[in-house]
Amino acid sequence: MAREIITLVCTECKRKNYTTTKNKRKHPDRLELRKYCRFCRKHTIHREAK
Repeated sequence: MAREIITLVCTECKRKNYTTTKNKRKHPDRLELRKYCRFCRKHTIHREAK
């Protein structure tokens, strides 16, 4: 199966906030999204965890 579950981590507080899926064959690079962090209480960049 090509789609894998990934975890998104806030770049400011380093907490795991979101999970999503992505196709690792089509997009081997790390995912980066601007999402709301409830711990920072603002929108921050969230990166795919290792």
